[in-house]
Amino acid sequence: MLSFNQDCWFVRKVVRWRALASIAWSVLLLPATTTLFVFLVRFSLFHPVEWISECFGLLMAASTIFSLILLCGVVLVIGFFNLEGYTVVPSIPCSRVALLAKVLHPRQCVHSLVHCTVGMMVMWCASVMAGGRYQALGSPCTRGESADAPEVCLNEYHVFLLLAGAFIGYSHSFLGVVQNMNYVSFQIIQQYKYLRCKGSLPWVLKCSAVQSLYAVRNYVALYFFFGHIPRAWISNSLNLPIDSSLHSLDSLTGLLDFSLLYHLWISGAFLLLTWYITVLLFRIYVTEAHRFPVQSTFAEDAEQCLPKVLSEKRTPIMKFLALQDLALLSQHSPPRRQEVFSLSQPGGHPHNWNAISKECLALLSDLTQRLVAHHDAVASNGRARPPSATSDTRTTSNSSVSSAVVSGTEDLPQTPRPSVLLKTPGSVFLKSSGRGISSPLTAPFTPDLDSPFSTPSLRHLAAQQVPQQGQWLGSVQSPHIIRRGPKLWSTSTDSQANGSALASPVPTPSSPPPEQKSSFMAQWLQNRKEQVKGFMAKRVLVVYLFNKLPEASSQALFADSQAHIWALEGLSHLVAASFSEDKYGVVQTTLPSILGCMLSLQEAVDRHFKLPHASSKPVKTSCSMGDSTYKTLRFALRAALKTSIYRITSTFGEHLNAVCISAEHQKRLQQFMEYRE
Repeated sequence: MLSFNQDCWFVRKVVRWRALASIAWSVLLLPATTTLFVFLVRFSLFHPVEWISECFGLLMAASTIFSLILLCGVVLVIGFFNLEGYTVVPSIPCSRVALLAKVLHPRQCVHSLVHCTVGMMVMWCASVMAGGRYQALGSPCTRGESADAPEVCLNEYHVFLLLAGAFIGYSHSFLGVVQNMNYVSFQIIQQYKYLRCKGSLPWVLKCSAVQSLYAVRNYVALYFFFGHIPRAWISNSLNLPIDSSLHSLDSLTGLLDFSLLYHLWISGAFLLLTWYITVLLFRIYVTEAHRFPVQSTFAEDAEQCLPKVLSEKRTPIMKFLALQDLALLSQHSPPRRQEVFSLSQPGGHPHNWNAISKECLALLSDLTQRLVAHHDAVASNGRARPPSATSDTRTTSNSSVSSAVVSGTEDLPQTPRPSVLLKTPGSVFLKSSGRGISSPLTAPFTPDLDSPFSTPSLRHLAAQQVPQQGQWLGSVQSPHIIRRGPKLWSTSTDSQANGSALASPVPTPSSPPPEQKSSFMAQWLQNRKEQVKGFMAKRVLVVYLFNKLPEASSQALFADSQAHIWALEGLSHLVAASFSEDKYGVVQTTLPSILGCMLSLQEAVDRHFKLPHASSKPVKTSCSMGDSTYKTLRFALRAALKTSIYRITSTFGEHLNAVCISAEHQKRLQQFMEYRE
């Protein structure tokens, strides 16, 4: 988030001034867009001279100047929300319920409310400039035969436009969440701000007109069914009666007015054009390339240097611009590359290269770990294995057996252990005493008491079988040697046949310890949770809301991949340039790590693209200001990764055979060297 609350030098000195510059240009463009709107809304085909003179007179009127001042305030509000809410990493909901949670978030509710308010303000300005029947909230009533008829009635045309502004404002806010309109993407090819703005203006005009058409369609349908509710409320609140002699706008006769629909469409396009230009200029200004110094002469400027900025995590926009600067300097700036390869004085250490390569490799390793974890989760059907209550017991028993083997007391052949450990019946560990407990639990194997299917009564009955005090059989000759009891997988009959005494090696208390009670409670809660999940999984609406959206998981994994693309390009270009420019050989020390990290990422990416929906191309969206470039970042990353590896192999050639990497990576690297990937 690009927030005013961030106490960062880059936000204070760069981002805020860029945002203010974009708002200033949006305000300066308001007279041009307002003039265009006035000429379109007052258009008259059969009276062109009167049309032009009337438009110029309206532009000089006091009402138009006041509307311009009000529109400047609207642009300031929209620009403030742009600065507060924009991000370089889009938030991608993986299910419909997650999307619903984003829409109903309190911050988003405030955003929608503000946009509804400023939408009504813009529509009020548009109705004032349109004039005629749209200009005022009250209009003279049509006088009938009765003499006591009211003089002023509610002007439903004006109300119709105001409510349309609120609807378009909410639609803009809602689509901003659905289409990630707050996402700021970076251009692949660097252009001047003027050229970017000039090239994007036709697209903005087209998007404004198309989105206004969609909004008019939806609003007219909504007003047809529910328009009488706000109309009656406004009439009662302002004590303005409704003129019954006119056709109501919530009827087919009232809505089939092409002049009304035309003015509504033009006014909505003007509203969206004003906001879209503000959004466009903010994107152009905030994503402008920034040049960070590689090293500084003064200590107080050290935090503004490229190696230090790359390690910044609180301000994503600064880190992205730093990675963009790294990619640009690695390609087009030999003097700055020499600063990266330089050694510190005194000491002779490559601090700049070490810091830059460390941050880039950390980024790539983090993405590799995320991809591997996602692949493992998908391979296990997305179910994490819950920790069993008997895991500690099994670990203890395994360590005990290991220590016994080491001490020489266990001389059993190593056989494969079964995946499910069998438990011994309680009667095997009971002494032949006078208690003589007869129990149905004398089957060869007792059930797993930690199983979620065991009942509390069964656990209580099993606890009653174990005596309060347990003793070891025989005498212990050494504290490290314990006389063996019966095998845990033998029955009582086998123990008697083998001549081993019936004894309990470990005394079990009658009441379970607190840890066991907590494990029982956790298991009970887990069972109830699974029951609730099973019940809800049978409901169609719940399944529809909680099912994962196709491609959403893959898009969320690669949401920040623009940073990884720049890291790959920067590292590969610097490594390739070091072949002829690195006089001290500082890059050669980290070349094995770079190659190993890239090849590991290549393997993880290849495995990910074999998953369902990972390699499918996203559907192209219609005219919208929402930036959808994040949907194709995974394809761009895969191409950039292969290009980076080929760039290194084509530069170094057979010299890479001397690099110390694993055999698997060496085999994969050989395929790149032979151009078989």
